Amino acid sequence: MVESLFEYLEKVHPLSAADKDLIRDVCIPKKVLKGEFLLREGDPLKYGTFVCKGFLRSYVVDNKGKEHIIQFAPENWWIADKAAGSEGKASCFIDAIEDSALLLVDQAGHFKMLEKVTAYGKSFQAGMQKRSAAKDKRIIHSLVADAEERYNDFIQTYPSIAQRVPQHMLASYLGIAPETLSRVRRKSMRKK
Repeated sequence: MVESLFEYLEKVHPLSAADKDLIRDVCIPKKVLKGEFLLREGDPLKYGTFVCKGFLRSYVVDNKGKEHIIQFAPENWWIADKAAGSEGKASCFIDAIEDSALLLVDQAGHFKMLEKVTAYGKSFQAGMQKRSAAKDKRIIHSLVADAEERYNDFIQTYPSIAQRVPQHMLASYLGIAPETLSRVRRKSMRKK
């Protein structure tokens, strides 16, 4: 499994044998089945997660029981609860949309790799910049774009994800009703 992370990191900077040994020592392999939780709201935060194979999502549940998806994470993506409070408790749920093979990294391991593995540090910095830009874009779209614009932007930005996400989850991510998403998809197909 760790080979997936090596390939991901080597796109940014070569890894030495010592880098690979440290990564192997720090990363904890874990498999989760479809529907299985990796993290539940209120759990102690322990790990950031790299998806080697499969597909995860993070989400919150409002006081009416409605799910609001924060992030999808397919292969070669990281997922973690970045909004957790200072008490170290999870503010969201993370579960598997598909059977998944993961690498878990605790905070001590994360800081050790940031310090000693150049590729990890560069990848982390680039990833945080991309995540911040994507978050800002999503907020702006939720404020000013209609359902069709949000859907079209999603399928253009994440074409490989769009085919794997159940419709009700995609609607939740886009902040629209599943029925609205159905209409938007039908309209989009007619245009093609």
